[in-house]
Amino acid sequence: MADRNSTRVTEFILLGFSVHREIEIVLLLLILVVYTLTLVGNFGMISLIWLHSRLHTPMYFFLSNLAFVDLCYSSSIAPKFLETLLTKHRSISFYACATQPGFFLNFLISEMFLLAVMAYDCFVAVCNPLVYVEVLSQKVCMPLVLGPYLYSFSLALLHTVVIFQLIYCGPNIINHFYCDDVPLMALSCSDTSLKEILIIFSGFNVVSSLTTVLFSYLYIVAAILRIQSTEGRCKAFSTCASHLTAVTVFYGTLIFTYLQPKSNHSLDTDKMASVFYTIVIPMLNPMIYFLRNQEVKKALRKAIEKCYVLSLINLKK
Repeated sequence: MADRNSTRVTEFILLGFSVHREIEIVLLLLILVVYTLTLVGNFGMISLIWLHSRLHTPMYFFLSNLAFVDLCYSSSIAPKFLETLLTKHRSISFYACATQPGFFLNFLISEMFLLAVMAYDCFVAVCNPLVYVEVLSQKVCMPLVLGPYLYSFSLALLHTVVIFQLIYCGPNIINHFYCDDVPLMALSCSDTSLKEILIIFSGFNVVSSLTTVLFSYLYIVAAILRIQSTEGRCKAFSTCASHLTAVTVFYGTLIFTYLQPKSNHSLDTDKMASVFYTIVIPMLNPMIYFLRNQEVKKALRKAIEKCYVLSLINLKK
């Protein structure tokens, strides 16, 4: 084990994308637009759901929590990335760098299991519609949401504690735009075996949540195929179309990032994939539900009409 009295790293340097300044400015503007849309879209989704009584159902309760998680896990990465692109200030303190993966992991795991919970919600809605309200009562919905939050917080806290226990003696350059676990661990001059075990165990979260989603949709597809009328099938499919799109985008990106053959891996490709699932996906989720969900569209239309009427009243005064 490294000598604990040796000189320790007090800050890290994030290399980000090694490109020309002109390309960095374009990237800055793109990330700024995407992050702004993420904030507006997810805040808007949460506000719509809480303000409109027609959306006070289990599905939209889960959706409001998904929007909250998207907002948080994007905000754990995007602000520092924007600062790096804007000011070229690439340094980050040891404490901020050790904490950032914990926050990100917390909300990433929450997202995985919330998507699994929402798959179960779709399963009940399609396969057992007559008992939907009884099966997914408020007493059931709260634990289904609190469970992922508590589990992800505990696991993220454990990861963060282990990172703080590692010793970093130099070099202090991270070839990424945020403090990702793997490149951070590679810079440690102490035993990282516990951290490696935790990272391997993190794969369990992906497998277990994705398995729940897949089994739910197997039952959903079977139930839809048993419906005789085309209209009934379309209505049943529309119930889970938005969620299926969100799941496909989310897990598709994770699988592309982490299950590529080593021969196809490149740092630049990994960084672009990381940009997609850390910053772009949280923007896409509210768009997917706004575009594909009629109830959300109606609520948004009513909210806009109400704002327009209120503005006219204020102008007349």
